[in-house]
Order: sequence, then C-alpha cells, then structure tokens
Amino acid sequence: MRNLLVLLIVPFMLISTVGINPAAANDKLGIHVDGAILIDADTGKILYEENADTPLGIASMTKMMTEYLLFEAIAEGKITWEQEYKVNEYTYAISQDGRLSNVPLRADGTYTIKELYEALAIYSANAATIAIAETIAGTETAFLKLMNEKAEELGLEGYKFVNSTGLNNEDLQGMHPAGTGEKDENVMPAKSVAKLAYHLIHDYPEVLETTKINTKWFREGTDDATKMDNWNFMLPGFVYEYEGVDGLKTGTTNFAGYTFTGTAKRNGKRLIAVVMKAVDADGNGSYKARFEATRALFDYGFGQFSEVELVPAGYEFEEQKTIDVNKGKNDSVKIAVKDSVTMMVKTSEKDLYKPELVIDESKLTDGKLEAPVKKGTVVGHINMVRTEGTDYGFIDSNQYAGEVVATETVEKAGWFKLSMRATGSFFVSIWDSTTGFVKGLFS
Repeated sequence: MRNLLVLLIVPFMLISTVGINPAAANDKLGIHVDGAILIDADTGKILYEENADTPLGIASMTKMMTEYLLFEAIAEGKITWEQEYKVNEYTYAISQDGRLSNVPLRADGTYTIKELYEALAIYSANAATIAIAETIAGTETAFLKLMNEKAEELGLEGYKFVNSTGLNNEDLQGMHPAGTGEKDENVMPAKSVAKLAYHLIHDYPEVLETTKINTKWFREGTDDATKMDNWNFMLPGFVYEYEGVDGLKTGTTNFAGYTFTGTAKRNGKRLIAVVMKAVDADGNGSYKARFEATRALFDYGFGQFSEVELVPAGYEFEEQKTIDVNKGKNDSVKIAVKDSVTMMVKTSEKDLYKPELVIDESKLTDGKLEAPVKKGTVVGHINMVRTEGTDYGFIDSNQYAGEVVATETVEKAGWFKLSMRATGSFFVSIWDSTTGFVKGLFS
C-alpha cells in the first residue's frame, strides 16, 4: 500500500512543479524594494531595473530637482552664491519644526545661498530648500512651475511635484504651495529619478563636491551652530561605507518609506542606483534596508559588468557599405562607424550584442544623398541589438550607440557630366521602351 502511495504522490509532485521557473528568480537580485534601477552614469545604459516605471513616493530625493534648478540659475546669472536670503514667516516656522530635517533659521536672519545649499545637499534641510526655491522663483508656488517645466524638458515621466522639498504637504503647517492638496506628496518612478540624477551629474558635476562631504558645521562658531552629518551613510567613515560613493540624495517619509539615489565611482566607471521603499526581509523599512539594497545593486554593477568594445572604429556593414549619391562625381559614397562603440555589459554576454544600421532618412532624397557629400558627414547611427535575453536599453530612450559617417568626399559633378548622364539616361529609356514595344508584338 505504501509503495502504491509513493507511486501516486511522486507524479503529482512532478506535475505541480512544472509551472515553476527557477530561472525567473535569478532575474532579480533579491532586494526588498517597491522599485529599483541601476544605470551606467556615463552613457545612461540601464543595467538592472525592477518595477522602475511605477510612480512611487520620492520624499527628499525631490531636492535633486531643486539642486538642478539652483545650479542652472547660478549658471545663467539669475542669482549668485553670495546672494543673501531674508527669512520669512514660512521658512522660519518650518526651520523650527524639530520633527523635520532642518538647520535653525533666525526670524530676523539672513543667509547666503551657498550655506543654504550646503544645508540642503548635506543635511537635507527643508526650510533651507524652501528658501532657495523662493530666491529663484519668488514663491514656492512659482517654483513648482519651474520644476514641472524642467521635468518635461528632461523627459521625465510619471512625476507629480507638490513642493520643493519632498515633505508631505501636511508637514508645511498650512503654507503649502497654492493649488496642491494638503496631504499630497511628490511621486516619480525609479526610472525618472535615475534620469534626473543622470542629468544633474552630467550637467552640473560640481554637485558631487558637496554631496561627498560627510560632516560639516552650519554657522560654526555661533549660537546656531549645527553639526550636519550627511544622511548618506554609505560615505567614507559612516556605518554603511561603500568604496567610491560620493552622493547623491536620501529621502524618507511615511508615504515614501526609505528611498535613496546613490552614486559611486570605481576604476573610472560611475554607477547610479535608485531604491524606493526599501525594507528588510521582515518587511520593515530602515536606513539599513535602503543602504543594503543599494550595496547589492552596486556590487552587481561593479562585479558583473565591464566596459567592452562592441564595434571598432571604421566598422562597415556587410549588407550596406555605401549610400547612393545624386549628382555626384561618383554614384555612391562609402560609409562606416565613426568611433568605436563601447558599452557596459556583462562580460559573458558581449557576443550577444550586434550592431544595427539606421540610416537618417531625413538626409536622403529618393533614397540618395545630394552631392556634394563631405567626408565625415553623419548619415545615420547604429543601435546595439541584443540577440537573446532582455536588454533594458538606455535611460534616455532616444540615445543610440554611435554615429555612421561618410568615409570619403564626393564632389558635385560638373554640368557637362550631368548633361551626359541625362542624355545617356534619355537614350536608355528610349531603348527600354522600344525593346519593350517589340517584345510586346511577339508575346
């Protein structure tokens, strides 16, 4: 009887496991987050993503947008680092709220944009952030418009801004920006957060000179002196120290949970990681959970990916080595990849990527280039196509791998040569018509 039961149970167990796909578990890193993404900071190549398109609370990671607009305003000469801000009722009240990350601002005090920015970038000071927003736009309400305009310009998706800080509006003591809800909070998908960080670092790399500071005093030597320990505990000297980390922005609210946009550089390569609503194995959010999730992403990126040359400079496509030229001394021009194409890929998977030629049709007339064509003229680009498995693409969807150019010059033909071609084409057409007519008589 026992042997009979075994014979009945074993087939049932085998059938019940058919639907389980062990490989699926290997697609994820085992981190406990609501959303995550890892990208190569140089090219924007996405190395890993997990629920990266779902809008989630971003808390103080919002401040990266405020930083972007601040650096832009400085670069455009609209404000200066030495410019002083006079505290008003709003910023004073928020700065005195001990529940929030802040440096104390005096009701009658003035502060330079530089020291307010350092308080923002190092200590995530909320009143200091509002002060910067007001300096740039006049009011935080007006600043929201700038945030939305910049988000659209950068190509962010799924975002909603309700203030400059990332706090829940409920914490703003009834002084939240006009047109926003009292309990609203900023949201954005992990992919858009990474894109914001990507553009911030690319356009204003000097931000890292401040975000890498682990400790600094605000108003040192005064009665308001405040020790600002960076909330990024992955910086050197902190409990979750990770080699190469020098930014970028933490965020924590009840709604958003424990979030973090981190960046690290090793051996000349920089990565950007975003984790959203990180928890431990028991489902509890904590500083440790977000930094351990970030560590797992960094370990994965630095450990398994390397920059590999996928296409050499001068590469020619077997299926199309030339493009036809109209009215040129030559009927066609040779084309090739301008520069070598390198990309962060898993070393074991480099042979899975193949170059795909994309000709810029806007430069063609009836499928031809118009002479003259100069050497080096960009005629298209290449995409690197993965032949099997999943490729996450780039953080900027319109980004491509490299340019395809003309490798020689084709001058415009003279009038005599063009006339002879036209005459030749005329007689060829007559001959074709005549032979077609004759063939028709005997068909």
